[in-house]
Amino acid sequence: MASETQSAQTPARGKTRTMVIHFLKSSVVLLVAIAAAAITCFFVPLDREYLGYFDLRTLSCLFCTLAVVAAFKNIKFFVWLADIIVRRFKNLRNIVLALVFVTYFGSMIMANDMALITFLPLGYFVLDSCGNKKLTAFTFIMQNIAANLGGMLTPFGNPQNLYLYSYYQIPAAEFFRIMAIPFCVAFVLILGVCLFVKPERAEVLSRPKATPPVWRIVAYSALFVLSVLIVFRVFPYYWGLLAVAAALLILDFRAILRVDYALLLTFCAFFVFSGNMARIPAVQEFLGWLIALDPLAFGTLSCQVISNVPSAVLLSKFTADYAKLLIAVNIGGLGTPIASLASLITLNTFRRVQPGETKKYVAKFLLLNFSFLAILLGSGYLTTAIL
Repeated sequence: MASETQSAQTPARGKTRTMVIHFLKSSVVLLVAIAAAAITCFFVPLDREYLGYFDLRTLSCLFCTLAVVAAFKNIKFFVWLADIIVRRFKNLRNIVLALVFVTYFGSMIMANDMALITFLPLGYFVLDSCGNKKLTAFTFIMQNIAANLGGMLTPFGNPQNLYLYSYYQIPAAEFFRIMAIPFCVAFVLILGVCLFVKPERAEVLSRPKATPPVWRIVAYSALFVLSVLIVFRVFPYYWGLLAVAAALLILDFRAILRVDYALLLTFCAFFVFSGNMARIPAVQEFLGWLIALDPLAFGTLSCQVISNVPSAVLLSKFTADYAKLLIAVNIGGLGTPIASLASLITLNTFRRVQPGETKKYVAKFLLLNFSFLAILLGSGYLTTAIL
């Protein structure tokens, strides 16, 4: 009996261990953020000033956007849309272009990590259906670059944009003006690199995706427009938050459950971390001096070490030059695999679908990412010179 009990417990322990490992891998940024916030609490004891750390407008806007995107995902809207786009092209070059640019433009609406979660599996599915998995690494890397750069044009395209747009109260026209040149350069670069794919004949053999309910598409589109109006400060964020939450509770309460709360908690942890760091005199003096030398260069470098979202939250406390910081934390998502959460998502997805090829993937990833980063850094300096 004892041996039977022990053998029955072994699979359960194995399953628990697997779940724990999966959680740790998928929540690296959140856990690091919580640890960093906890450490700073030893230097800055809890007090009333902590309440002022949290940017409620940013958190509300982010929640609304994530909730509406979750509702769209529940009806498989993005997969259906991407499937239609991909089926219109009959060779590998055009299929790769379609996959990359649906991710590029999708990130403007969904934010980079959500775009990759949605479109990376589609990319693998399409290439596998065409019998061309050899392009998986290249396609994944270009989708990752597209996701990181596509959302930089809009305040709601990337989480760090939403925060900086709210924190500095940047006028909408000014925001677009700052990001226009890097966005156009990124578009040309992505297009140019993808054109190197050979135009071999290819066809997707699987059946087309079912069309989502039209009335839901219309309803969720209206809620997304509402979320965008909150971002652009057309009316108070708390009324928008209430309206979006109430509507989704009626239309699809699962969307509320599927919101990326880990991302919201990550923001909260970084708010605490950055708020405390700004109150430590030695840190305040050092970071203030360092970022004053060159916000664009130091902001980009910071992303390579602590990722773009925490860099935006932390460095905003030490500079008033929002134009350079905004460019830095957008192009800074390129580079190392930890420069953005999106890059970690891509790496983990590739390891799962193409085991044993991670080293080759990382080599290609670093080559393409740092090549893009070098050129975009130059475009960043050109932009700030013009401004």
